[in-house]
Amino acid sequence: MTASAGAAGRGVLVLAATPIGDPADASPRLGAELEGADVIAAEDTRRLHRLTTALGVTSRGRVVSYHEHNEASRTPELLERLVAGDRVVVATDAGMPSVSDPGYRLVTAAVDAGVRVTCVPGPSAVLMALAVSGLPVDRFCFEGFLPRKAGERARALAALADERRTMVFFEAPHRVDDTLAAMAEAFGVDRPAACCRELTKTYEEVVRGTLADLVEWSAGEVRGEITLVVAGAQPVAADPEAAIDQVIARVDAGERLKDACAAVAAATGLPKRELYDGALRRR
Repeated sequence: MTASAGAAGRGVLVLAATPIGDPADASPRLGAELEGADVIAAEDTRRLHRLTTALGVTSRGRVVSYHEHNEASRTPELLERLVAGDRVVVATDAGMPSVSDPGYRLVTAAVDAGVRVTCVPGPSAVLMALAVSGLPVDRFCFEGFLPRKAGERARALAALADERRTMVFFEAPHRVDDTLAAMAEAFGVDRPAACCRELTKTYEEVVRGTLADLVEWSAGEVRGEITLVVAGAQPVAADPEAAIDQVIARVDAGERLKDACAAVAAATGLPKRELYDGALRRR
């Protein structure tokens, strides 16, 4: 069990959520953290400079780059500063650090070292896209970026074909047409979905429809940051007689009737008692 508070005298790691497009979405606390940090680990130091300029703040601490290519090598250096008592702020290009962005390695190292980890909450492309998609929001999962290679992408989508929660993905604009086509093949052309482009920016656009509609829409040039939201699979009504056949087959293979009923009930959604009584009637 790991305590949430760090050891006395140690620093604090702050994960700073930055605007996903419009600098006006930044909170006053973000500006205060950027001004007061001893070290700012920025995914792109130039973008950080543009953000601080837009917010009218001046960073007094040291600014270092912290991106996917140097994350592994720079993490020990940042941890050393944290253990020495510094306040280290991690700021990615947009959104929350460690969510499809650098930060996870440093969080893990800080937790292991007993350093306090906190965050500045802020804009989220995942939650905004989900909210405006028009798709169910009560249960959802975030899948991040799909594999770039066609075969790996197809296998990843096939594994999600029966996922009942609404799914959220990130995608690069130059791959969105191939990804939507692969989704249509894996999930079916009639699956509802939404493509959210340039969220919070001047040319924000949300395209809703079936995957077939979105494949047609993406045939032209698509630009900007893309978040895809896809409806989960609809449950298929189970055939009770076929389910009882499955129970009996499992029992014939050596499984206990009670365990067989529980397994088939979990897979089909049918009541265990119904399967149990049906199997007894057959025997």
